[in-house]
Amino acid sequence: MKKIVVKFGGSNLKESRDIEKLLQVIQYYHRPLAIVVSAFYGVTNLLLDIMNRARNDEKDIHQFSERLSEMNEKIISAYITDPQEKQAILKTLEQRSLELKRQLLGINYLGEVPEFIEDAVLSFGEKFSALMITAVLQHKGVDCEEVLPEDLKLITDGELGNATVDFDLAAPPVSERLKADKVFIIPGFYGVSREGRKTIFGRGGSDYSAAAIANCLDAESLDIWKDVDGFQSADPKMVPNAVSIPQLNYGEAAELAYFGAKILHPRTVEPLQDKKIPIRIFNINKIGNGIKPLTIINDHIEITDHVVKSVTYSDDFSVIRFSGPGVGIKPGLMERVTRRLGEDRINIKMIFNSNTFMNLYFSQADADRAYLKLKDLPLPGFYTVELMKELSTIAIVGCGLSEKPGIAARLFRAVADAGINVKTISSGASDITTYFVVDKTDREEAIRAIHAEFFSN
Repeated sequence: MKKIVVKFGGSNLKESRDIEKLLQVIQYYHRPLAIVVSAFYGVTNLLLDIMNRARNDEKDIHQFSERLSEMNEKIISAYITDPQEKQAILKTLEQRSLELKRQLLGINYLGEVPEFIEDAVLSFGEKFSALMITAVLQHKGVDCEEVLPEDLKLITDGELGNATVDFDLAAPPVSERLKADKVFIIPGFYGVSREGRKTIFGRGGSDYSAAAIANCLDAESLDIWKDVDGFQSADPKMVPNAVSIPQLNYGEAAELAYFGAKILHPRTVEPLQDKKIPIRIFNINKIGNGIKPLTIINDHIEITDHVVKSVTYSDDFSVIRFSGPGVGIKPGLMERVTRRLGEDRINIKMIFNSNTFMNLYFSQADADRAYLKLKDLPLPGFYTVELMKELSTIAIVGCGLSEKPGIAARLFRAVADAGINVKTISSGASDITTYFVVDKTDREEAIRAIHAEFFSN
């Protein structure tokens, strides 16, 4: 029997008592599972914060270590009261805490945070949660075992901060290590390079690591448990009458994730698409009636009557604009830009060109660094470079967008009737996505207008 890979995210782990929900879900399956877990909610941010502070103040490291030990003990004490059993797990947790503390003291000694140490430090959030969840489940009678990615030999390409699994190297040892008929608990978010260094999969990368393990196991499905009702036609915080989407294909899900839908990490579908492994999304707060997916993602192409399946947005875009005569067709300009950005591994997310303008879109985290690299780029002739922030990219997604006439007209009529100015439009880069850029202050009104146009009936 093929295994199911189950992923529990940080939204499922906000309080110590949330492990009880995980136990209930696991018992519903009645079969061996490979479970990938994120860090407890907020822990990754704490690790990022302490790395910054560790550069200058050793005292902060000791205070953080004490606070972390208190947090871990609180979680364990909520489930395990037997003194000997409790002391055994706390001792193992303390060993990991000491390992983390050594990494932080190394940062203090160097006065900086090397990338390989940053990846190693950030991996501890998942290593703590996996160990505690395993201990609680074992205490509750579940036949389970924690397995770390380094023990699995989940081998990556070695890129720090945004690694990719090397499936040729990883699949054989992963499938061999997880073949037993028991429940395995695996920390998400990171793998290891050929040399054994921790390499994370990017922020939110536990989804990707779960998908990678599903690929290695040729799994029956990847089941992702959230605290929301799967993918919806819009963000329900903005559009109260948003509806759940029962089915998406891989492309639709990837585009929605790329343009801001926080249900999935944008790279989650990569390891699954070729093997046609479905993704099933559940709400952990709705498990009273058993296991019932709210959204299924597979290779099936379904075109709805109104074509559009969802409208989503992302505020994680900033623009660097080059302007000047012929800047959009100047030979060699793009090569110089990409070469200079490549020195710092800065990714361009989108490009829009005209004869007199070239607009490069970056994530917020990269925008300032990119601007510093490009503002003095030597080019003949007159041109200017400016950085524009406070923008929002809005996308409609659905199979058939490029085939059914009138969709774009309805989209931009709805936005125009709301009195919203569109700064940039792209249609045709993808057969299933049309997107445009507005001022961030206009984002919510634009989304509500578009949703009303396509979903009011």
